[in-house]
Amino acid sequence: QVQLVETGGGLVRAGGSLRLSCAATERATYPMGWFRQAPRKEREIVAATSWSGGNLYYTDSVKGRFTISRDNAKNTMYLQMNSLKPEDTAVYYCAARKSFSLLTTERGYDAWGQGTQVTVSS
Repeated sequence: QVQLVETGGGLVRAGGSLRLSCAATERATYPMGWFRQAPRKEREIVAATSWSGGNLYYTDSVKGRFTISRDNAKNTMYLQMNSLKPEDTAVYYCAARKSFSLLTTERGYDAWGQGTQVTVSS
């Protein structure tokens, strides 16, 4: 069984930055997607990457502010979040899969992290 270890969440002021990390304990399951769920809203895709990092996706609301990346040697995925806004407040979930291609839908991912709270104050 794979375990996804998420770190980096917390409280930050508007305009600040946070860096989320997601490490998989199983070498054949690759963290490749970040999702988030705000209160009273559906879970949405934030960013996704292929295993190689050659194909990237960002939802429109975070383009230019967030950067997704992978360190294959560590089987770890990161989400650098800059210029944070109160609207970014949500629980952020790491998603991993046993395949190499980019995926932007919840279905198809094989494992999920526990979620980490990101709160942006005004």
